[in-house]
Amino acid sequence: MLVAALLGLALLCVALAVVCLRLHRNQQLMLLEQARRDAIRDGRIKELSKRLDAYLTGSIRMGEELHELRRVVAPLPDKLSQIEQRDPSSLSFTQAARLVGMGASVDDLTQSCGLSKAEAELISRLHQPGSDRQQ
Repeated sequence: MLVAALLGLALLCVALAVVCLRLHRNQQLMLLEQARRDAIRDGRIKELSKRLDAYLTGSIRMGEELHELRRVVAPLPDKLSQIEQRDPSSLSFTQAARLVGMGASVDDLTQSCGLSKAEAELISRLHQPGSDRQQ
């Protein structure tokens, strides 16, 4: 009877050892799988970090360019006011272009706008009705 009990206990120990080995093997496989997933996750994190750096660099560059544009555009309202406050008797190049569009000649431009003959010819050529360059 004691021999049978010892034999049963020995079989139980062997079965327990087999189960423990299987559990250990499964745990090792799970650790390898987890390490593989960790490596993939770390690769994604690095890629996203590089993307974020690129976006931040682009945002900083755009901010600098926006700041530069603001610096350039800031004096424009004052310049526009100065242009609007000019003597109304002196016609501008824009007004000379309008006159050309209405059919004014080079002589008309030199007399009414106070332009030199070369300026008047240039405006006349640039803004003639039917010209490709007309804006």
